[in-house]
Amino acid sequence: MVPFEDPSEPFRADPSVLIRDTNTNHSLLSEADMSKSSNKTDAKRTSRTKPPQTEVVDSEAIERLVAKKSKRVPGPKLKLDYDEEARSLVIHVDHEDEAAGIARSMLELGITDDRVFDGFLSHMAALGENGQVASERATNFALGFVASIEPRDEVEAMLAAQMAATHQASMMMARRLNHVTNIPQQDAAERAFNKLARTYTTQMDALKRYRAKAQQTVRVERVTVNEGGQAIVGSVNHEGGGDGKK
Repeated sequence: MVPFEDPSEPFRADPSVLIRDTNTNHSLLSEADMSKSSNKTDAKRTSRTKPPQTEVVDSEAIERLVAKKSKRVPGPKLKLDYDEEARSLVIHVDHEDEAAGIARSMLELGITDDRVFDGFLSHMAALGENGQVASERATNFALGFVASIEPRDEVEAMLAAQMAATHQASMMMARRLNHVTNIPQQDAAERAFNKLARTYTTQMDALKRYRAKAQQTVRVERVTVNEGGQAIVGSVNHEGGGDGKK
């Protein structure tokens, strides 16, 4: 006989076959335990399992994600130690070999200058969130965002960092806009959110233009030469000054 499942109480079963869903606080049984149950119990539990097509889609999604993540190994995270009394923030690279961790972080962020790297980490660590002076989650989110853009130098890394900070501020204003209680609060949050959203797109355009400079080429699709004229193909250098006479 299957015991009654009270939503307020976890399902009682053998701990060796018990799996807890931390999101819903409900308990699920493993496949091994299900195979040992009666037909009636199996039918009841099978009705709560995923359809075969869903399992296939889930499996394919996991395989694709693993393959995509294997193409880029993320750098180490940052550990933040904030001293309330001294009001000081100590930044640690979360890696067993500190030198190797710093090297991987610099390579991932496109930074080669130690001075820039030191200041960059300080700026990222000072972002904070929800009134917190320092937040490892917010800082590592920003670093992950910057790394995903794959910056090629310090300028691109800083533009990406600004985009991450702008996004974080935009989400904060969006949250405020969704919880306003009066018109003045709504107007203030809406104006700030709109400015931040426009700033983000401007930052994206700036990054695109900066990257395009290194790849900019001039291509001539068509050249027309009138009768008696001449066309020169190749580089042409003009020497300035004088009347052109030698």
